[in-house]
Amino acid sequence: MKRFYLFCDAGMSTSLLASRMQKVADANKLPIEVKAFSDSKMEEVIEKNNPDAILLGPQVRHIYDKTVEKYKKPGNIVMLIDPDDYGSMNGERVLKATMLNYKKESKK
Repeated sequence: MKRFYLFCDAGMSTSLLASRMQKVADANKLPIEVKAFSDSKMEEVIEKNNPDAILLGPQVRHIYDKTVEKYKKPGNIVMLIDPDDYGSMNGERVLKATMLNYKKESKK
């Protein structure tokens, strides 16, 4: 099972997006777990669960470089969630973008 974890300031708005992404994954029988967390729990969550994808909400885009430096390793991705997709809570588009980026990284 792949783990796609979303992080934002409080994890509240991202929880709705994660839920919508999970529904799309479940409907398509994709072995993906999607969860949302506050960025304050990032270190604990990443070290414990080793996610395959770390997605950052627009409100925490300022920590992108630091997150890549600290948590990016072969086989996983760190990416920013598109602000338009985030604003519209388009779980399908975010899930597709994550899967595409993850597949590209896996082929390296």
